[in-house]
Parts: sequence; structure tokens; C-alpha cells
Amino acid sequence: MKPAAFDYLRPSTVEEACQYLQEYGEEGKLIAGGQSLVPILNMRLSTPECLIDISGLEELKYIREEGDWLHIGALTRQRDVERSALVREKTPLLAEALPYIGHMQTRNRGTFGGSLVHADPTAEIPLSLLALQAAVVIQSAEETREVNVEDFFITYLTTDLMPNEMLREVKIPTGSIPKGYSFQEYSRKHGDFALVAAACVLDVDEQERIASVRLTLGGVDAVPVLAREVEGLILGEKLTDSLLLEAGRAAAADIDPEGDLHASREYRLHLAQVFAARVLETAYHRAVLGKGSAT
Repeated sequence: MKPAAFDYLRPSTVEEACQYLQEYGEEGKLIAGGQSLVPILNMRLSTPECLIDISGLEELKYIREEGDWLHIGALTRQRDVERSALVREKTPLLAEALPYIGHMQTRNRGTFGGSLVHADPTAEIPLSLLALQAAVVIQSAEETREVNVEDFFITYLTTDLMPNEMLREVKIPTGSIPKGYSFQEYSRKHGDFALVAAACVLDVDEQERIASVRLTLGGVDAVPVLAREVEGLILGEKLTDSLLLEAGRAAAADIDPEGDLHASREYRLHLAQVFAARVLETAYHRAVLGKGSAT
């Protein structure tokens, strides 16, 4: 199929784009990379009156460090984030997650902010940013506001963005970077959507006991999930085989995935348990090694 007819606008500034959003409301849709929106338009699952093309807004394409925050502009290409030395240094979890997104051609066109706004619960960027306690900066014609990623995702393909708003940038705290990290996922073949994905950041103290941990799971609910039960279970402990098994079970007990034509509910629960344990184990060993190299 082909999309329904629409008007096309190409603003030259963020302010102009926000004015168009204010004018068109729910009948206006932003397009940048088009990796998610174009298929939806072609299937006529969305028939907006107007497309507002913001791909030319160079002011929203950047990766920079300011104080204890890493700032990534919403229109930065995913491939540029993947290749960034600053991202690898400051947020290695994100650098590890990016190559899992589709194929290189997908990442060449797809934007960092576009993945967040699309809010697919299996997507790698939202899952990583939830683990990293990131925040998003949202712009409208009237105001700029900041929202924690944890509060940004409402339900499947739905975020806290209002029809008159656009995502401006993502902020990732880098003041205290955990030395342990891991991102892993399972899909039927490379480039497919993940059946289950897991991300973890973790730090240890001088006795190699777990001092902090955030474990997130994707593909198991309508939004990325923070496995809170795991934190209470393993904080202050050394990671043993028995504790790792228990932590995996705790992560799976915290979710209630739905089955579909790709995987049953039971299979997703099994994968969640397995991959929660795998990212915890990898992150813990990296944290221990990182502590040793720093002394």
C-alpha cells in the first residue's frame, strides 16, 4: 500500500517546527529518519494531515559532555552514536547495545530520539537509557520540560509527549559511571526484533560486594521494565552461582509477558530468567575487573 495524501512542511528551526505542531496538533506528524513512521504510513495505520520533516535541523544533531551529563541530540543518527568515542568512554552499555539495532543501513538513517519516541518495548535504546537513569528534554512552542525516562513510557508505542511537543535531547548522568555493564538480547536472527532483551549496570565495593545495580528487561511488557526485585536481593552480596540463579528467577517473577506468534508467554519468561542472569554475571565480572585496574 501507499500512504494517504498529506501536506509536507520542512521547518528550518526548532521553534518553527514547534509552531507547526501547535497549529496541526494530532493531525501533524514529525518525520526524521522515517524508519518507524514510513511503514506505518504505507500500511495506513496513521493518516496524518501533515508531515513535518525535521531531518534538516542540524541544531539537534550532537553528542557532547557538559559537566556530569552526556547530551545526545534527538536527531543524531544511531550510527553516529554507535561510533562515538565519547559514548564508548562514558556510557559503554549504550555503545554495546547500538549494534543490535536492525542493520547498519537501519542505523545510518534511524535517529536516536526517533527510537525513544516510537517506544517499541523491544527496542535497544529505550531499554539502555532506562538502565542508565537518563532523562529527556521535551520542547513545545510554550515551554521546555524534562522527564525521567522511567516516566516517559506510558504503554505500547505511547509516551508522555503531547501532540504539540517534540523531543529535543537525551541527557545521561555520567558523574558516577558503573564499571560493570552488559547488554544482551535474543532474536531469531540478527536484525530481527528481540524476543527478550536485558541490560544491566553494576558496581562493586572494595570487597567485591554489589554496591549498586540496575537491571532492565525488554520484550516482556508494553514498556521496558526495571527489575526492582533483583536490586533488593543482591545488594551487599558477592555474586555466586546460587545467587545468580535466584536473581534470574526474581527478574522473571517480576514480569507477566504476553505470548504471540513469535514466542509463547512461557518461553519469554524462560528467556527473561536466562538473560537477566547473563547480563548480571557479565556486568559483575566487568565491575570486578574494572575495580582491579583502577587500583
